[in-house]
Amino acid sequence: MAVKPDAFDLSGNYRTTQTRTMSQARTTVHLVRHGEVDNPHHVLYERLAGFHLSDRGRAMARRVADFFNDGHHGQIDRLVVSPLERAQETAAPLAQGLGLAIETDQRLIEAQSHFAGMRIDLPNLIRPRSLRRLFNPLRPSWGEPYEAIADRMTQAITDLRTANPGRQMIVVSHQSPIWRARLKAEGRPVRILPRGQACSLASVTSLIYEDDQLSAVWYSEPARDLLPPPPRHQPIL
Repeated sequence: MAVKPDAFDLSGNYRTTQTRTMSQARTTVHLVRHGEVDNPHHVLYERLAGFHLSDRGRAMARRVADFFNDGHHGQIDRLVVSPLERAQETAAPLAQGLGLAIETDQRLIEAQSHFAGMRIDLPNLIRPRSLRRLFNPLRPSWGEPYEAIADRMTQAITDLRTANPGRQMIVVSHQSPIWRARLKAEGRPVRILPRGQACSLASVTSLIYEDDQLSAVWYSEPARDLLPPPPRHQPIL
């Protein structure tokens, strides 16, 4: 059963105050979002191949690796990654620094969207072929249902932590899957959009379990100073 955190601070950290007994196994799954992608035409790349990290994205990936190599996190036992290039490239410095093999799990992939390859702006969205996809933003009608994203991510996390009780693992994925896995773990509606929420590029969302029960969620931004400025015009979707 998921436990709602009982505090939230301005840095984005959720925490709980549950008492841990000596018999409980503490298992942590760190959800890492990939770094910045080289996307000069500002299209929605979703699952498209050929989108790699930018120079800044590679610097973000190194920063995340430094975050886990600072001696404060203890031993990390597994590194499981989305198959997309940007996630694999974000994981590479982690694998090297931690001495781990990169394991690929298809369930960690980005959400599927019918708008992949498009620039998401008003002129493109008011075209007839786009408008017919916009009738239900709560599903959403233009792509993979939010519940399906949350379910596949949650199952991947559950399989990982149940196979490795008492250990720490890193999962490298994408904004929507990470955000919806967090919402589901906390017992919140998975349809809440991530815009303005805690899931920046190269961020770390740590799900901490005592046995099978979520006891805390921590959020960190190791590359906060490298984050690009927000766009002048936010994407509509």
